[in-house]
Amino acid sequence: MSSLITLQNISKVYGSGNTEVKALWDVNLSINKGDYCSIMGPSGSGKSTAMNVIGCLDRPTHGHYFFDDQDVALLNDDTLAAIRNRKIGFVFQQFHLLPQLSALDNVALPMVYGGIPTAERRQRAANALQQVGLGNRLTNKPSQLSGGQQQRVAIARAIVNRPLLLLADEPTGALDTTTTEEVMKIFDELNRGGITVVMVTHEPAVAKLTKRIVWFRDGEVVNAHMSPDNIGYGTLVE
Repeated sequence: MSSLITLQNISKVYGSGNTEVKALWDVNLSINKGDYCSIMGPSGSGKSTAMNVIGCLDRPTHGHYFFDDQDVALLNDDTLAAIRNRKIGFVFQQFHLLPQLSALDNVALPMVYGGIPTAERRQRAANALQQVGLGNRLTNKPSQLSGGQQQRVAIARAIVNRPLLLLADEPTGALDTTTTEEVMKIFDELNRGGITVVMVTHEPAVAKLTKRIVWFRDGEVVNAHMSPDNIGYGTLVE
């Protein structure tokens, strides 16, 4: 299986001198197409910074990042924006839905920036909402949806441009146990459909539902291929 994500000696340093912070230091990591992995580690371990680099939201200070065979660390801002729009879908803990728009229009929004014609936008948005089980909620605004339904709208928005990669940052952090299980089933189905899924989470119960765990500590990867079976609900087994 070919690699979709390759981090080579990636470092991200903020500040200088006495205020220097090494958020990432000499990270090497490979994630294959079709993988489904969670990124874990204590607070301040670098997992969110790694997510930002992988999502082309932040540039590394040193090293090379190859995404879909391109060294994206060398690309200009416009090209990075196009990659984020067309090849990467983002899901966050907070749903970031526009309250004045319907579910359909929220999902269609990324395609506006991609120049997709209106009729095609609406059809693809409806299909994406159907895919996450909200085909009967197209006209509902966020205030008319539960938290779990809002997160499903956010997932539909993330996949509507048919991305290669779905990045999820604490996607179940604001959900109860039952809704978390429902959302995780959707991620599993999307992965089975061929989308590579990378998820930052602090919840062992969520990480156990992925296929592989990448464990960060102090800005470094200390275990890149941890089995979900090796993580407990209270403590980590390394």
